[in-house]
Amino acid sequence: MKCKICTHEAGELFSHLVLEKYSVKFFQCSNCGYIFSEEPYWLEEAYKLSINISDTGILQRNIEFSKTTSTLLFTCFNKRAKFLDYAGGYGIFTRLMRDMGFDYFWYDPFCENIFAKYLEADKKTKEKYQLLTAFESFEHFVNPLYEVEKMLSFSENILFSTVLVPPQIAQLENWWYFGFEHGQHISFYSFASLEYLAQNFGLKLFRFGNLFLFTRKNISKIALSVFYKLRFPISLVRKKTMKSLTEYDLQFLKMKGKRDA
Repeated sequence: MKCKICTHEAGELFSHLVLEKYSVKFFQCSNCGYIFSEEPYWLEEAYKLSINISDTGILQRNIEFSKTTSTLLFTCFNKRAKFLDYAGGYGIFTRLMRDMGFDYFWYDPFCENIFAKYLEADKKTKEKYQLLTAFESFEHFVNPLYEVEKMLSFSENILFSTVLVPPQIAQLENWWYFGFEHGQHISFYSFASLEYLAQNFGLKLFRFGNLFLFTRKNISKIALSVFYKLRFPISLVRKKTMKSLTEYDLQFLKMKGKRDA
């Protein structure tokens, strides 16, 4: 079996029940440490619910990521530009970011957009965005190289979250992040595998805990370090200087509703 990221040999790691009924093989690359499942034939069943019911941290995660992302955009990017939440789920993150004043849009072909209606990315024009966010989506990728290439068609800056494969666990198959009960997680990354992904597309890679940034932008490590260490006081400055889009969106939706009536 060849690694889907660096093409080196990947050996079978273990087999485990997925969705409590399918015996699935998992492989790990001997070079970059990337772990992936066999061809995921069970995904249609796993995605009967786009957001699995065991994702109890969905609201807390979106709130925390919105705080960190808003500070990053405020300090290291053009805060007046357009941004995109890729695999945006119900639109929670897009709504939070617009409430903070950022011109955020939503993209997710597999989930209903509930909280960011009429703020969908235009698939036809392939508009470029200053930065794309992709939270808790990399674990779902059958082919990470294809998905990152697709993201880059929207933006050359990708901020994403994932939990790295732990270096030492007595029984790796007991790692909670595999999510065998819902069957949606099929790709698991080491830092080395993310470095290979970045190098494949000529991107720089930066890490902030469980957040990672792929970028072609010339951002100094010092600036990123300052942003992350001072993200909480910086957020206070951001709140005082940026105007929320909540009221603007309300008026927009009212007008949209009248035109669609």
